[in-house]
Amino acid sequence: MTDPLFRDDAYLRSADANVTRLTDEGGIVLDQTVFYPTGGGQPGDSGILTWDGGQIEIATTIKGEGQEIILVPGEPSKLPAIGTVVHQKLDWERRHHHMRVHTALHLLSVVVPLPVTGGSIGEQKGRLDFDMEDAPGNKQDIEDTLNGLIARDLIVSTQWISDEDLDANPGLVKTMSVKPPRGTGRVRLVRIGDTSEQVDLQPCGGTHVRSTSEIGSVRIGKVEKKGRQNRRINLHLD
Repeated sequence: MTDPLFRDDAYLRSADANVTRLTDEGGIVLDQTVFYPTGGGQPGDSGILTWDGGQIEIATTIKGEGQEIILVPGEPSKLPAIGTVVHQKLDWERRHHHMRVHTALHLLSVVVPLPVTGGSIGEQKGRLDFDMEDAPGNKQDIEDTLNGLIARDLIVSTQWISDEDLDANPGLVKTMSVKPPRGTGRVRLVRIGDTSEQVDLQPCGGTHVRSTSEIGSVRIGKVEKKGRQNRRINLHLD
């Protein structure tokens, strides 16, 4: 099991850890990590591992079996031995861009209150696919409303509920294609706005900014037709 330090503190940029396993493919498993693994449309983190006498670049991070998180080197190189203490350092600028885009997409799902059929997060842009038969009437209205929410500087926070509580409240799940992360008996919710001015609450295991103003202004790009009842709305960071 890998302790996902990013889950409690998405702003933690570095940490020491112990190597617990090396995969047959050359991946590195640590007892704890600041690196987020690919999932929920968010790319895996990259960065650098250093240890006494060695260094290796991490190109991406993926989920392993059970609760393991695997750091994937960019190219074959000498790996730290099991039991080695390593220092992990995120490519913070890349991660922070992912956080900004991810939180902006949560707000987009508020502005366009339809079931989400897919999504993707990049450094400068992201997109959501909606169960939407007709194209939205005015793209500019979506952009203006979205930037209005961002400018309100809403607090972004998390809480945990049990699997049973989620099953009793299926309306919390907006995504049709991505299931909420389960397996530990509880599910993490991301809330935008405090309890007095909450604008969104949905299951999510990804990393987010602390407040919406940190996103900065965004621009709505192409609205594409992806099937008979599927529209893709692209979002760009300004």
